[in-house]
Amino acid sequence: MSWIWFGVLVILVVLEASTMALVSIWGAISALIMIFLCRTGMSVAYQVLIFMVMTLVLIFTTRPLVIASRKKKTENDGINTLVGQEVRLSKAIKPFDKGLAVSKGGVTWTVVAADGSSIPEGSVCTVVSVEGNTLSVKLKEDQE
Repeated sequence: MSWIWFGVLVILVVLEASTMALVSIWGAISALIMIFLCRTGMSVAYQVLIFMVMTLVLIFTTRPLVIASRKKKTENDGINTLVGQEVRLSKAIKPFDKGLAVSKGGVTWTVVAADGSSIPEGSVCTVVSVEGNTLSVKLKEDQE
């Protein structure tokens, strides 16, 4: 019977790898546990029942935690890490006109003033928010 559970394990891992939905992986974990439990001599009906109960418990208890941790990681990745950082304007921001700024990593960004004001070239600004690939900035407080 352990070969059958091994087959179920392989099928569910392949299914999870193709969908990345975090559903069949819990069945694969249950199948792995069943490989060891089937050697205890319990009937097939009990094995299937234990497999289904374990899978459902894992789905409803651990899946939300894993999904929440995935979302938390992506919220802090990429361009959103610029919020709160300082940039130096390489092109002035004028009303109805975007400027350019260079971040500490040397990357040039399109910027707009968060309050719609003009900010001269060379000013150091703080990133307030990110909208697409455009940074919304305000003049650094000690330069106001």
